[in-house]
Amino acid sequence: MSLLPLAQGRPGRLVASTLLSLIVLSSLCGCQTTIPTDITGSLGGTAEVSRPTDPRRELDAHRERYRANPKDPEIALQFAKVLRTAGERSQAVAVLEQATITSPGNKVLLAGYGRALADNGNFQQAFDVLTQAHSPEDPDWRILSVQGSVLDQMGRYDEARQYYASALKLAPDEPSVLSNLGLSYLLSKDLAKAEEVLRRAYKHADKDRRVQMNLAVVLALQGHVSEAESIVKADRPVDEATASIAELKRLLLRKEAARSSPDRVRATASVQSE
Repeated sequence: MSLLPLAQGRPGRLVASTLLSLIVLSSLCGCQTTIPTDITGSLGGTAEVSRPTDPRRELDAHRERYRANPKDPEIALQFAKVLRTAGERSQAVAVLEQATITSPGNKVLLAGYGRALADNGNFQQAFDVLTQAHSPEDPDWRILSVQGSVLDQMGRYDEARQYYASALKLAPDEPSVLSNLGLSYLLSKDLAKAEEVLRRAYKHADKDRRVQMNLAVVLALQGHVSEAESIVKADRPVDEATASIAELKRLLLRKEAARSSPDRVRATASVQSE
């Protein structure tokens, strides 16, 4: 489950930490929230979409490419990625749904379509589509991990962890899967187990900043603020580290507010997660 999106660059990381803060807060308050899939893993398309300097121009360019050749699977995948980046999730679903009809049986398209459905909140349909994107005879650990994240979003934590276990059999100590597993424990409020698994992910993550932030959040929630700040600061420019530490502190304040006034915090979380 990659609970944090695969966003590159400082703005993406700050958004990711904010989203996770809301996830944790909602979990602690007992309310439901929608969590993004595929935090640390990647599905769909072989090429990554670079972050554009002008998002609207980039979106228009991909739209024109798609209109010129709507039956090209790779073009459809890239257009859908840009649509998701622009927040047009329903349109991304529509584009990939049509692509899977035009190219039936294309497992890369099915994987991308499943992820787009999950991003749009269509969790059961996403799970079913992702199941078609690989087979028991040829399983894909990345898809298994995303299926786990979808199950987590439906509150089916035990089932989700079976998928992470299967993914880890194929890719032992894969930090993205371990990170998703750790976040699964976090969502079910088992902070000690979440810390154990995320420390393992951190050990194998080769300074992946998303895994760093996930571990830091769990440590901060347990009161280990100094260690959390130390992890956030590791190998980061001063401005990034300062911003991330500030986000951790805001999380702790919201946690305290949740204890004193759960209803008020629920309302705040609902507004911020829209």
